[in-house]
Amino acid sequence: QVQLVESGGGLVQAGGSLRLSCAASGRTLYAMGWFRQAPGKEREYVAAINRSGSNTNYVDSVKGRFTISRDNAKNTVYLQMNSLKPEDTAVYYCAAASSSYYYTSSDLYHYWGQGTQVTVSS
Repeated sequence: QVQLVESGGGLVQAGGSLRLSCAASGRTLYAMGWFRQAPGKEREYVAAINRSGSNTNYVDSVKGRFTISRDNAKNTVYLQMNSLKPEDTAVYYCAAASSSYYYTSSDLYHYWGQGTQVTVSS
């Protein structure tokens, strides 16, 4: 069993930065992903990282602005978000998959955090 707890969300002006953290407990060293869900929209894939941290992947809309990373010694995954835009406003969720390689589909993630709100004002 894996428990995931996100933190780091908040309110920021457009162009600003936030760093989200996802602390994992229980069985760890899973592939990890970040997803987001805006009001009235479906959950959207944002970024993912493999178990070792050597491979990452991003949705096109955040490439060059967001960076996913992990510290396996701390069982924590991060999402550094720079140059934030109002369209980045959403609840951000981290997820863990029982795999060494990452997935981009939410259906393949087994464990989810409770989410953290990110609001970007224009």
